Amino acid sequence: MDAIDRKILELLQLDAGRQIAELASEVGLSQTPCWRRIQRLKEAGVITRNVMLVDPRKVNVGVTVFVAVRTSTHTQAWFDRFKAVVDVIPEIVEFYRMSGEIDYLLRVVVPDIAAYDKVYKRLIADTELFDVSSSFAMEEIKFTTALPLSYAQ
Repeated sequence: MDAIDRKILELLQLDAGRQIAELASEVGLSQTPCWRRIQRLKEAGVITRNVMLVDPRKVNVGVTVFVAVRTSTHTQAWFDRFKAVVDVIPEIVEFYRMSGEIDYLLRVVVPDIAAYDKVYKRLIADTELFDVSSSFAMEEIKFTTALPLSYAQ
């Protein structure tokens, strides 16, 4: 990956809907070589998908809840069941296995506390959990989907 690839990725992370002619001009290439580079980045798995970001407030899910989950069971069968439960709850938009005192961290988006309570009840109804701790985000100070590219090789 060279500086032009990194610049293409930087620009696409800001706006994946950018026209190829505009993108090519900004990175100093003609359209065909620019398009080929993008295709190569897709084939290499560097670009995994193109998405549109939606304003959560405009679709009535402006409340973000971080849910820390601890379990006393660490079997594959338990994890498979827990993952299956998480996978069918659309309000859970991120799911991480953690190191340290917390086993799993979830990011949930909902319109209000009552909606979160329904998500919480679905989560605990189908899974045996040791502890669940919910923290409501009071203010979003920084949010980006753009990854830093200075480490890319």
